[in-house]
Amino acid sequence: MAVFADLDLRVGSDLKALRGLVENAAHLGYSVVAINHVVEFKEKKQEIEKPVAISELFTTLPIVQGKSRPIKILTRLTIIVSDPSHCNVLVACTHLDVDLVCITVTEKLPFYFKRPPINVAIDRGVGFELVYSPAIKDSTMRRYTISNALNLMQICKGKNVIISSAAERPLEIRGPYDVANLGLLFGLSESDAKAAVSTNCRAALLHGETRKTAFGIISTVKKPRPSEGNDDSLPASKKAKCED
Repeated sequence: MAVFADLDLRVGSDLKALRGLVENAAHLGYSVVAINHVVEFKEKKQEIEKPVAISELFTTLPIVQGKSRPIKILTRLTIIVSDPSHCNVLVACTHLDVDLVCITVTEKLPFYFKRPPINVAIDRGVGFELVYSPAIKDSTMRRYTISNALNLMQICKGKNVIISSAAERPLEIRGPYDVANLGLLFGLSESDAKAAVSTNCRAALLHGETRKTAFGIISTVKKPRPSEGNDDSLPASKKAKCED
């Protein structure tokens, strides 16, 4: 079963509203959410404010719908994002030590996506983030969102793309399968659309972890044990003996 993630929940001054946002995400089936912490660098050695502590939001984390485990909450300092509206997209894709490049979808972009820097970003493991909540708020933003997404898909071919909500209110979040269907409208294939809310999000998190280590990380996944009565799990030699 896929593990769905929304890597962009917008934090505000109202912690109660943020708490409701996370609870709604868990109710919709998201196992992992990331709280966006925006930092604008204006000077060297600038001190970064600490993100919201998880202990300030919940004493016990909400349980993901359909699963017996609590939701996992991350801060956006775990994954570093670059906004090309504030810097050159070429620099963001080729030189900056980031995990995601967030594509601004609320307006016409002042640049064109070019294949060489996009391919460099893909080879470096950098992902591209598209947000869908602006398309819910306004018809003009909806037009720019679809247009910018289609332009990106023509170059990256759906590789390393994640789709996040950038939600500030619970009503702005959609379920993971609805978001995957929205990915089809953005020009993604069916498999790439599902990966945009699951495996690609996990890859972005692992990419963020590698920045904290000298060489890299190893991620292990527990494989479910086959049932004892399942004949498919037996070797061919044992199957022959059983048949005899």
